Amino acid sequence: MSNAAAPVTEAPDRSDGPAHVAIIMDGNGRWAAARGLPRAEGHRRGVEALRRVVRASDELGIRYLTIFSFSSENWSRPASEIGDLFGLLRRFIRNDLATLHRDGVRVRVIGERGGLEPDICALLSEAEELTRANTKLTLVVAFNYGSRQEIARAAQILAREVAEGRRDPASIDADAIGAHLDAPDIPDPDLIIRTSGEQRLSNFLMWQAAYSELVFVPIHWPDFDKAALEGAIAEFGRRERRFGGLVAKTAS
Repeated sequence: MSNAAAPVTEAPDRSDGPAHVAIIMDGNGRWAAARGLPRAEGHRRGVEALRRVVRASDELGIRYLTIFSFSSENWSRPASEIGDLFGLLRRFIRNDLATLHRDGVRVRVIGERGGLEPDICALLSEAEELTRANTKLTLVVAFNYGSRQEIARAAQILAREVAEGRRDPASIDADAIGAHLDAPDIPDPDLIIRTSGEQRLSNFLMWQAAYSELVFVPIHWPDFDKAALEGAIAEFGRRERRFGGLVAKTAS
């Protein structure tokens, strides 16, 4: 499987590795259960793993790191667990935002903010505003996010433009839809990693993943570290990415 912002007919230059890595951080609960610990401890250790991976991403030259922080389907979890997850988000932003800003990390948030608690919305906005001018790693936080919902929101915007006579229906193509997604200025992920051994996207970046390389690793997210990230990037580097064309052959 492969990824690119636009189809190409020859193998892209991978000398610098993937520019955009997206991660489905899966397995916190199973990590905790295997150790006889409460699920909340698994989520706490997952935040520690996130800190490691953010640092590693910058060191490895990754330009964009997207993390699946809280999905729109997570609302079906027990209220106590949702409370724990929101508490971790609050503490992460309050405790880590200054460090991220100092290190030149720009924070972007995608997902639906309607219905979130006001202090959560304020924290997300604060993180984006404080780091807006930073130019090193861009950390994209998918929070209260679902890819189907994102595509539906884009379709609704386009439908309103047609209904108001501001758009010809014939002008709606893939580029038009992509331009109305949550972060159209961010390139599609080159590499999507899912931890814990599950092999599905689970409603994550489905539009943007059209040409992404998918790597599934068996370890749970709290155990993910720089070495695991390097292993996934190495797997990415071994793949031939044709994008519907042919890999260019070197003349012998």
